[in-house]
Amino acid sequence: MSMSTTHPRGIRGVVPVLAFSGIVVAVMQTLLVPVIKDLPALLDTSPSNATWVMTSTLLAGAVSTPIMGRLGDLYGKRKMLLTSLAVMVVGSLVCGFTDNLIVMIAGRALQGFAMGAIPLGIGLMRDELPREKLGSAMALMSSSIGVGGGLALPLAALTAQHADWHALFFGAAGLGVLAILLTLVFVPESPMRAGGTFDVLGAIGLSVGLVLFLLPITKGSDWGWTSPTTLGLFGAAAVVLVLWGVMELRLKAPLVDLRTTARRSVLFTNLASIMVGVAFYAVSLVLPQLLQLPTATGYGLGQSMVVAGLCVMPLGLTMMFTAPVYARLSAKYGPKVTLILGMLIIAVGYGAGLGLMSAAWQTVVIAVLLGAGIGLAYSSLPALIIGSVDPSETGAANGLNTLMRSIGTSVSSAVIGMVLANTADHVGGVAVPTMHGFRVSFLIAAGAVAVGLLFALLLPSARRSKTTQLRASSEEDANLERATEALAGFHGRVRDAAGTPVPRAKVTLIDRAGRQAGAALTDDGGRYELAVPGDGSYVLAVRATGHGPLASAAAHPGRNRPVELDLALPTESESDVPA
Repeated sequence: MSMSTTHPRGIRGVVPVLAFSGIVVAVMQTLLVPVIKDLPALLDTSPSNATWVMTSTLLAGAVSTPIMGRLGDLYGKRKMLLTSLAVMVVGSLVCGFTDNLIVMIAGRALQGFAMGAIPLGIGLMRDELPREKLGSAMALMSSSIGVGGGLALPLAALTAQHADWHALFFGAAGLGVLAILLTLVFVPESPMRAGGTFDVLGAIGLSVGLVLFLLPITKGSDWGWTSPTTLGLFGAAAVVLVLWGVMELRLKAPLVDLRTTARRSVLFTNLASIMVGVAFYAVSLVLPQLLQLPTATGYGLGQSMVVAGLCVMPLGLTMMFTAPVYARLSAKYGPKVTLILGMLIIAVGYGAGLGLMSAAWQTVVIAVLLGAGIGLAYSSLPALIIGSVDPSETGAANGLNTLMRSIGTSVSSAVIGMVLANTADHVGGVAVPTMHGFRVSFLIAAGAVAVGLLFALLLPSARRSKTTQLRASSEEDANLERATEALAGFHGRVRDAAGTPVPRAKVTLIDRAGRQAGAALTDDGGRYELAVPGDGSYVLAVRATGHGPLASAAAHPGRNRPVELDLALPTESESDVPA
């Protein structure tokens, strides 16, 4: 067995590059918000047809997240991340060179396909980072959905106001290319692989079921919620998804392990994710409209497109800055508590928002409050999911969780859109949203948070959950946890040919089936500790910059017995070492 040398940049750039990639793909969701009202004229089509430019991105993102997560588990998360970004770049270029509605919809669907990059990034962090850095890193990656959406609004508004609207797509393509280059340079491939093969039939079934379900949600206001088309699609979605679930339960290597998703910790985390998604999108729909409505309405704030974007931007910035705060809170209290705290802050933000809509600075206050709450809630989700599933399932599990958030934003878009439309005043044939509609929308978001809070309270206690493995935010906490786990695993030192300890070497534990069973980075003294899932034969594969790879066979007797095993790395010229 031979192993390739570690990535030349180590892990130094992994977190910022993956977070940047997540922000880039999240930008696609709000890229066209500043010009959404002008799309019918820009594309020479009806308003109902123009909405497909937004709907196609949403549907493609929902379909791609669980599929790309599973492909990443099977064939490599970095490889699938690069694929997602490349598809996004192609989609951006397609949109940049067209004014044709059908071609634009196809390009926007390709842009939405990139949403699978976010769960892939979380999985890469789980596989590559030392535990003391994992909490805040995953929090930042998870929050990138909101960060990208919040930061995109003012930048897209500025671009659309002073340049041709196609410049938005060329800018998106440039960001995608930059993300690809940075990923190639700084992000190593994960050695983790899941067993089995890709469930093609399951992917088709899930895709069809999701499209049938999300399509009437996004178009129900246009078609009518009781129309035969809407009800027929909902009924077809129910049939397809039930049949898909029955099929998945019978497969040895399903696209989505439904037995795992039925676990209390996974189920209630996903249900809470839907509610957080509803709460996040509501503010994104309400505040920009309130800010841009003319003051002649009596409640509109009369701001330009760019100023409105700047007022909403703190939503994304606050989400970004809550990642380190989350890590500290989660290390002390657990991700369940931080999820509950985040939802309480969201509820306070929407409650305060009912009375803070009369000035631009008040919308900034709302954005900051909601950004802090949504940031804490989003940051908690990957730790709760990863702590409840096998390491080989992290991509698929986080993909499903991201899908739950997408369903939440879809429901929010449909419900809030319907409320604003039904409460609007019609002036000269133009529907003008009312303050009553804005306040009802905030009440709906607060109600969703209350339901999500109930789901969060039903999560297992952190003391009984495996998420404690992901809570450490300090070196001391991480060392203590690693030392405890090592009592039942392998531990020792990694040295070079001269006997000098090798710091930051990656030691990967591979079981008899060839799957990764654990991984650790050596400390400054070259020490490592690896827990084992049970007795049996293992291979310890070691990679370090400037050294040749090493694969060392070892056996573990089990029964909580520690095995001390020092590993000597060969020189870089020695390329093949037998297991």
